[in-house]
Amino acid sequence: MTITKAQLADQASTNSHVLVIDDDPAVADTVAMVLNMDGFKATVAYSGETGVELARNSEFEYLVTGVVMPQMNGIEAAIEIRKLLPECKVVLVSGHNDSCALLQEALSRGYKFEILAKPVHPLVLFQTLRSAGTAESSQEPN
Repeated sequence: MTITKAQLADQASTNSHVLVIDDDPAVADTVAMVLNMDGFKATVAYSGETGVELARNSEFEYLVTGVVMPQMNGIEAAIEIRKLLPECKVVLVSGHNDSCALLQEALSRGYKFEILAKPVHPLVLFQTLRSAGTAESSQEPN
């Protein structure tokens, strides 16, 4: 599938600040580069812990994170970031079968997140970011 520059521009959310977390620097940097080229302001973290620390000091409208990572996985990072930034829209990206169990555990705690399979086409990512807030709960569980 070929993407024209006009199609990418149509998908832009100019000036929206996105936190990208992935333990694979090549993946995180590539996602951030694609988002930055399309008008987002992307910041990168290579671990869940670093991502949570960044969220303590910055306002992010969106979080795009891998799921299976050492120490703090992406779902735990997303939950902690949601506590700090309740309006932050979360999109999980995973290529691991283990993600299903982690998503179920989060759901049992009252958190529902959008998940996309790796590799993600940029247009799919842009569309998902725009609609991420409609499918997920922005409230903490009781």
